[in-house]
Amino acid sequence: MSERLRSDRHILVAIGDIHGRFGRLEGWAERLRTSLPLPVRQGLAVGDVEAFRDAHDQRRKATKRTMPAEFAALADGAGSLGFPLAFVGGNNEDFEALSALPDGGEIAPGITYLGRSGMVELAGLKVAYLSGIHAPRFYDAPLLPPRDAASRKHAGYFRRAEVERLAGMRGADLLVLHEWPRGLIRPGLEGGPSPWMGNPIARALCEKLRPSWVLCGHGHRAWASELRWADGTHTRVACLNELTSPDQSLLWMEIGSGRVERVGFGFDPRPVWQEGRAWGPWCLPDVPPDDATSACSS
Repeated sequence: MSERLRSDRHILVAIGDIHGRFGRLEGWAERLRTSLPLPVRQGLAVGDVEAFRDAHDQRRKATKRTMPAEFAALADGAGSLGFPLAFVGGNNEDFEALSALPDGGEIAPGITYLGRSGMVELAGLKVAYLSGIHAPRFYDAPLLPPRDAASRKHAGYFRRAEVERLAGMRGADLLVLHEWPRGLIRPGLEGGPSPWMGNPIARALCEKLRPSWVLCGHGHRAWASELRWADGTHTRVACLNELTSPDQSLLWMEIGSGRVERVGFGFDPRPVWQEGRAWGPWCLPDVPPDDATSACSS
């Protein structure tokens, strides 16, 4: 590959549910920068980031309340990821802080909350996003200020207006969700997640937007699948685990000419998928590399 063509390419790293583990993420980010053959231009987290700056808030509102407030140290300049990080909201966040930024904004140097729903350009891709999970009872309910435990919990649910706003947009290359879309699993598939994982609203949104790729978390396991549409097109879906192991919760995308050309997991510079090949559970890192390469070439 010529130096000119190589310089046009870069990496976007998708990151599973952080759940406040920013110290771990910082160490992993350093390994990514030294392990991958191209520069990491952007990190993109799929929600449940739990970016609590205040240790008191961490103890009151975090999922893992005994953890130190590691985001505070990062935000105060005690550390760095080495690349910008953008994220969607999950159902466990510092909603009191994020409620002031419904359309997104920077919450610390180099760290940006995307907002409730919308589309932005990141690392050369048009990225659509929807924060939160589906709770049918609250889908049409007003979004109240998160002032107590109940309203903070309800802030983690997306609303109809947010979905409809996003559904009216066009041209997304990548869609970032927190919760899986329904229908990624065939009933009876041995070893796969439940076919009822995910929600139908996210599935309908995927069909409306038909991006090339969807990233999501929430389910705390890695999975790879395709959604196929009536017109013969398809959408590749990558589900990421929480930050337990890098090969289950980090997915890198090599981007060139405004599209995803290669994909891999963790710190391994070898791709499990290349443009023009099939995407599915055989591409997951628990499949031996030789088998994954063979399967992905079908």
